[in-house]
Amino acid sequence: MSNVEITVTNSGPYVVQGPMTVKDADGNVYDTGDRNVVLCRCGHSGNKPFCDGTHKKIGFDATERAA
Repeated sequence: MSNVEITVTNSGPYVVQGPMTVKDADGNVYDTGDRNVVLCRCGHSGNKPFCDGTHKKIGFDATERAA
């Protein structure tokens, strides 16, 4: 069985590696092929749910860590 790995970047997106299916809230499926997926965490991407680098332009700061 293949594993999916999710990396939380510092003040940036989630990087998802491994076999996956990405579905939006309406159930639409995004074909990701065999590539890594970079998901928006700041909420301002123009290409949601995927990151488009907007977090850098708006100064997104995610310094809080999970408890």
